[in-house]
Amino acid sequence: MQVKRIVANIATPDVAAARRFYQDVLGLDLLMDMGWITTYGTDTTMSVQISVMSQGGSGTPVPDISIEVDDLDEALERVHKADIAVEYGPAEEPWNVRRFFVRDPFGRLVNILVHR
Repeated sequence: MQVKRIVANIATPDVAAARRFYQDVLGLDLLMDMGWITTYGTDTTMSVQISVMSQGGSGTPVPDISIEVDDLDEALERVHKADIAVEYGPAEEPWNVRRFFVRDPFGRLVNILVHR
């Protein structure tokens, strides 16, 4: 057996609220909309990964979701334009990651990062 995909599921009574953050700010494509579920993603091949953490690193809380991007400065600019508060960072971490934390519309802590 081989795991082919891992999907993060976020419970909310307002699935439409995801569009502003996941599509407009982060640039993910709307892959499916059935009214009760919307799925955002990309056709880019990604590695399958689950992280289990006792803390978020550098004294931060454990984020609910980590999203790796290719241009952290652009992601940060989009977050600022959308008037989304940055809760941590941007920070250069000792494990060769540059990152910042924000909350999505549902209060989930999102770690947006780039590997250096």
